[in-house]
Amino acid sequence: MQIRDRVISGGQSTSNGHSNGISNGVANGTTHSKTMKPVASWGRAWSVDTKTVLGCLFLLTLCPLMPIFFNDACTNHECSLKKTLLNWTFKGPPFAHFANRVWSSLYPTMLLYLTWITGQVVLALLPDIVHHIFPSYVGGIRMGAVTPAGHSIKYRINGLQAWLITHFAWFLNAFYLHWFSPAMLFRLWGPLLVVVNILAYSLSFFVYIKGIFFPNHPDDCKQSGSAIYDFVMGIEFNPRVGLFDFKLFFNGRPGIVGWTIINLSYAWYQLETYGFVSDSMILLNILQAIYVLDFFWNEAWYLKTIDICHDHFGWMLAWGDLVWLPYMYTLQGFYLAHNPVILGPEKSISILVLGLLGYVIFRTCNAQKDRFRAKKDNCLIWGKRPNYIKCVFTSSDGKQHDSTLLYSGCWGIARHLNYTGDLMGSLAYCLCCGTDHLLPYFYFVFILMLLVHRVYRDEHRCSAKYGTYWDEYTRRVPYRLIPFIY
Repeated sequence: MQIRDRVISGGQSTSNGHSNGISNGVANGTTHSKTMKPVASWGRAWSVDTKTVLGCLFLLTLCPLMPIFFNDACTNHECSLKKTLLNWTFKGPPFAHFANRVWSSLYPTMLLYLTWITGQVVLALLPDIVHHIFPSYVGGIRMGAVTPAGHSIKYRINGLQAWLITHFAWFLNAFYLHWFSPAMLFRLWGPLLVVVNILAYSLSFFVYIKGIFFPNHPDDCKQSGSAIYDFVMGIEFNPRVGLFDFKLFFNGRPGIVGWTIINLSYAWYQLETYGFVSDSMILLNILQAIYVLDFFWNEAWYLKTIDICHDHFGWMLAWGDLVWLPYMYTLQGFYLAHNPVILGPEKSISILVLGLLGYVIFRTCNAQKDRFRAKKDNCLIWGKRPNYIKCVFTSSDGKQHDSTLLYSGCWGIARHLNYTGDLMGSLAYCLCCGTDHLLPYFYFVFILMLLVHRVYRDEHRCSAKYGTYWDEYTRRVPYRLIPFIY
């Protein structure tokens, strides 16, 4: 699953329109003759083997336990993984305790979350005005990439506006209205875990049934013959009602809008409990807010990512975005709320530099790809005309599309250098928590595993989509993440 919804595909480029023939060659501002074959189509698997189905069952069984485990570790076992593991081994998971906590605060918890979801849906449906205020921001109605069946779909891009309105409301309540404690999220974090799981599974079953009986684009749907695999990976490519797109909404909201709200709640709890907000909590809030703001400022390019261009919408995305992302991606803040860490100026500056350097690499990679997509030969990358491979792919409707694979700038150093920057930022988040406990570092280990898996997943799909064009690209850019190493 792409339980993480934030990184763009490394080597893959998007469609540049229809072509009447095959454009062959490697381009460095010009085209060189080289025969390559396009492949028939791309997209999610039509059929799966037993091993894949068992893998899906493993995800369905293990993943829901992990947020409970980490919540229990910090709430009841001083954030010690060892103590929590021993307790679970000999006494079993604390399901009864969780049930009691939920029952005692069921009404405010459900009211809080339903208000949150409803509010985010309303904000997602509003016309965007931010792109009128900031001309460099790309918002409003935008076209996505061509789907595997050849459809071009419109999206309403207004995530930055939703983020700004949400945070204005949070600060208005915190400093003026005082309708509820800004730390309420933290105090209801355990009960909320049950509520968000209920919504996530309800949504997963809904889109599964919708994909079978009333999809928007039946020719973009895929069924493997395994109900388990189809439930996990999704049947429908873009389930939507009008311009309300389920995949775009749940990938970006409520989880990523909520990310910074959750961190603020952790900081406020620290202030209420200890009388101060630690430098580590402030640094973590800054670093993760930079990422979140970057995501929404560049929400339009998210339409070109593997999440939107290749993934069908099922449990993997629905549960991941509603449960895994808010609970596991905010783990460092949850840890710091229980265990304030004082870093001091030297450590704080070092971590800040690491996080900012990772962000600069991440953003530079994406900016170079975006500039090239927009201007092709009429742009400069590091002062030079771009090097790229002209290629063709065929969608499942039989139409051929021109595309390109860039190997200039960052994309000539490694095929997924944007992931390298992402990993540096992820490590910086964890270092904010010091080195007394392993628990906060689960995030970095998970992101490392996820991105390495995504590297191979992305490259497999690019190979299937671009065929020998992709082989030529990997010959010219032999390293995946770290030059001369990997």
